This record gives sequence, C-alpha cells and structure tokens, in this order.
Amino acid sequence: MRLPHPHKSRVVLLGSSSYADESLPDVPAVRANLADLAAVFTDPDHGIVAPENCVRILDESDLARLGSTLRTAFREAEDTLLVYFCGHGVTGGRRHDLYLALPGSDAGYPEFNALEYDKLRSALLDSPAKTKIVILDCCLSARAFDHSLSDGTSVVDMLDVEGGYVLASAGRDKVALAPEGERHTAFTGQLLRLLTDGVPEGPDLLTLDLLYRQLRTIMRGAGLPEPERIGTNTADRLGLGRNRALTSGPALLERQAAAIALAESGDWPGATGLLRVILKDQERVLGAAHEATLRTRQYLAHGQGQVGDPRGAAEDLERLLPEQSGVLPADHDDVLRTRQYLAVNLGEAGDRDRAVALLRVLLPDRRRVLGHQHPDTLRTSHMLARNLALTGCREEAAALLRELLDVREHLIGADHPHTVRTRRDLAALTDEPA
Repeated sequence: MRLPHPHKSRVVLLGSSSYADESLPDVPAVRANLADLAAVFTDPDHGIVAPENCVRILDESDLARLGSTLRTAFREAEDTLLVYFCGHGVTGGRRHDLYLALPGSDAGYPEFNALEYDKLRSALLDSPAKTKIVILDCCLSARAFDHSLSDGTSVVDMLDVEGGYVLASAGRDKVALAPEGERHTAFTGQLLRLLTDGVPEGPDLLTLDLLYRQLRTIMRGAGLPEPERIGTNTADRLGLGRNRALTSGPALLERQAAAIALAESGDWPGATGLLRVILKDQERVLGAAHEATLRTRQYLAHGQGQVGDPRGAAEDLERLLPEQSGVLPADHDDVLRTRQYLAVNLGEAGDRDRAVALLRVLLPDRRRVLGHQHPDTLRTSHMLARNLALTGCREEAAALLRELLDVREHLIGADHPHTVRTRRDLAALTDEPA
C-alpha cells in the first residue's frame, strides 16, 4: 500500500452543476463536491497532491477548452492520475455510449455537446501516469441499463481503464444523486465522510479497495444504489489519503504506545518511522505542548541517537527538556527519562564529563522518586558507572557496579542478561571474575 507521489501526480475534478436542457435538472451540490474534494486531496497532512497539482473544472461548456485542460493535466501526471466527474451521465449514439453532460449538453443528442467517456478513456490511456483512477458520480439514464447493459455487462465493464481503477456510483435519479437540503451528492458525500473522518480500527491508508467496500456497505444500508468498481494490476491498493480515524486523541495514544513498545523491543529504526508520522498528527490534534506530544519528541530524539546520531539526539533533547519542565512536574517520569536520555546521548557523543555530571544529579532523584530497587533507578546507576569508568574514575565506578550487582542478583537472578552485563562490566574494571 502507498500514497501517490504528491508532485508527480495530478487530480482533475470535473463537474457540471447547471444545465440549459430542461430535462437535466441542476445539481448545485456539485460545487461543494469539487471544493471539498480539492481541500481533502490537497490537505498538507492527509492529502495526496500538492495544491498546484489539483485542477478544478466547474461548469465548462467549451469542449475544445475542456479537452486542452484535460490533456495538459494528463501529460503532466507521472505517478498517479485521478479524474473525478460529478453531474449527469447520458447515453447517445447507436451503441448507447456513455457521455458526461456539460452545462450546454443536449440530453437527446449528446454526441456534439457532451464529453464522450470513450474519448476521456483514450486520453487517460495515453497519459504516462503509472496508475489511473476514474471516479464517476453521475446519473446513467434508464437506457444505459436497459440496452447497453442488457447482456449482463456491468456499468464498470463499460468504463474500463487499462492499468487503473474505475469507481462508479449507481445513482440514477435526482433523489439518489443529490438528496434535498444536503451539501453534497449522496455518493460523494459518503466518500468525503470516509476521507475526512476515516475508518475506525482501519489501516493507516484509505485504499481504493477499502473505500469501495465501505461505500458499498453505507449505500446499501441507506437504501441507495450501490457503487461498482473495476481495477487492474494493484491499483486497488493505492491510498487516497491517510486514515484520519487514527488521529483522534485516544487513537493517537494507542499508536504512540505501540511505537514506544517497538522502540523498547530494540527496533528503533522502525519505531522512529512511526513516531515521525504520529508526531505530526499529535501536533495538529493535541497541540505541540501536550504531554503525549512531548513524549513522542522524547522517544524520537533518543531514537536518533540509537540509529547513529547521538550528537543530534542530545541537541534535540536539550531543546525538549525545558519545554517538558514548563508543563510537567520536575519529578514526572517523562522529565526524568528525558534527563537520562540526554545524559546517555551526551556520553555516546563523547561528552562523558557532562554525562557524568547529569547522572550524578539524576541518580538520587530516581532513588527518591522510584526507590533504590526500581529498574529505572538501577539503569541510571549502571549508566553512571559506565561513564565514570570511561572518564577514569574506576574505583567509584567499581563500587557502584558491586552495589548494582548485589541488587540485581537478588531481584532478577544471577543469569539475567542485565545481571550478566553488570558482572562483565565489573570484571573489566577489576580482577573479579565475570
């Protein structure tokens, strides 16, 4: 699963909201459809393209001008090309082909004044885009079903785009297309709701396949025509946005806990990748000064050191510490952890003297707040001993390690990895056996 490349992809939003032909009722909701889809697809945190790569075409009657605009966008798309149309769909010609009605279209003779879908499809196939997506939210006249599809062919078989994905609403009357008083048409309204609210307990990306399945369930439950789709290759795994249901406060805390657990299991590269995404969501939803947001920054900074940049990690942690201290009590576990992470990364960056100075102050704080035998206290004691040894204070380091070894043998046993490591560190400083 992936998202489109924001700078190598194009989104084209096409719609007709008003019609000269009295047999084609106006669809004012089209205006909001295009505006709100553009906002979603270009959202800086959850969208799929940069704003300059989203083209809106509303109520264009000039076929030549429309064709020129479409061809330009289609040529520019290298990664993904998404084309959306909302308005009336009509059939014309001897084969009852599908036409997308424009404001000046004649429903009875669309061949001369409407956009023939087959021509749109041909232009799509000529685009260099790797993945091509068509979303149609339009009424198909009864003849489209009664004649073109009388042999059992589905709507989307008629619309097939090679190397891409077609999602078609089955709206076929005014009520199904645009419920009275609603801002959006029925189909696009539900699509927008999924893109803006997300799917609870769903994956990180809202893929085309997931959106189709969700839309089908929603439309069926509302008694509305169900959408149809067809896809080739792996286009259905392309995401049209990030799942915003995962960015609510509780969901963010769950994602943070999972990333921290991954970090503490030793997979810091994997954890930092998750934490970067979580941090952006937390800053937007919870705020930059929220306790959870600051905790993510803490683990993200320490992770930087764990993957090879302790100097950069120390700099980030030094910036973080006063911010945490401004919103949390001095003895808060997060503040104490940041102090330890700062000392660790300073030491790994070569500033052992400063690391020792910080750990000398942190250790009594740990003992006072957590107790002498708490695992975090013991970890701080071990870190102080190691840094003391590296600065030449071997006797003081050995004394700390003997004390630590006695406690760990008593609490977790002689064969526990932490105990074994303590014994080895002590042996490296003294003649005592490992």
